[in-house]
Amino acid sequence: MDARSSEGRPPGPAQAPEPGRGGDAGAMRSAVLALHRATGLPMVFGGALAGRDRLRITELVGGRTDSLNGLVVRHGNGLGGKAMALGRPVWVTDYPRAATISHDYDGPVGREGLLSIVAVPIVVRRRVRGVLYGALREPLGLADRVVGAAMQTARDVEQDLAVRDRADEALTRLRPGAEESAARWEEVRAVHAELRALAERVDDPVTRDRLREATLRLAAASLPDPRDEQDGRAPRPVLSPRELDVLSYVAMGCTNAEAATRLGLVPETVKSYLRSAMRKLDSHTRMEAVAAARRAGLLP
Repeated sequence: MDARSSEGRPPGPAQAPEPGRGGDAGAMRSAVLALHRATGLPMVFGGALAGRDRLRITELVGGRTDSLNGLVVRHGNGLGGKAMALGRPVWVTDYPRAATISHDYDGPVGREGLLSIVAVPIVVRRRVRGVLYGALREPLGLADRVVGAAMQTARDVEQDLAVRDRADEALTRLRPGAEESAARWEEVRAVHAELRALAERVDDPVTRDRLREATLRLAAASLPDPRDEQDGRAPRPVLSPRELDVLSYVAMGCTNAEAATRLGLVPETVKSYLRSAMRKLDSHTRMEAVAAARRAGLLP
């Protein structure tokens, strides 16, 4: 979980979120709920960056007051600010008396009655994107299980954000002139297939849905007008996730055997999914099915 660089330095000051990162708040909301379910801690909270060197706490479970809701935490200040600066988890067992942190936020923390607190930064590409907190209202040492659960939840969020960043970047690279776009579509299609395969291996349903949503955004980028169902065209066919997975690899030129290997299936199963997709798309060949899926905005 230590996000230090290969040179041993912690991440630099947090950067303002880049375009396309508006989903960080949603990822933090899911993380707070997941950590609360996993640990049963009396209070779990967190927030995403709200500027170059600060974050805003917006997601809370178990609060008794509104003192922490909307609180801005600056880089280096308090427990969360220290986690941001170091790029690794930090915790205290008696917050008001802790000598290892600054006490800029004693007022709001005290009004919530929080004593034992762990703060875990969300670090993607060596940049802090948010902080996840778990807390007790007693001066007790946080169990290894609790700290470990907080770190694992943070890793899950980091993976989620990294994958969605890659999808956003793939979309951004499509925007240059038309002479460059054709070559870049092949990379987008490879990312699309990779995201779909990854979604099937993710256990968390929220993260799985987000990955699938990212693939739909990539596919919709291929449409001249994303509002295709509002201009009189027939409704798009409904394919199952696995049918789309198979088609995404077929679109890259993979054989059934190659698609099976990448998806962890047997070739006969791939063939069955492909036949079903062809039937739904009213197609007679593999490439007809791919073309029909692209026209419908199901594939990039």
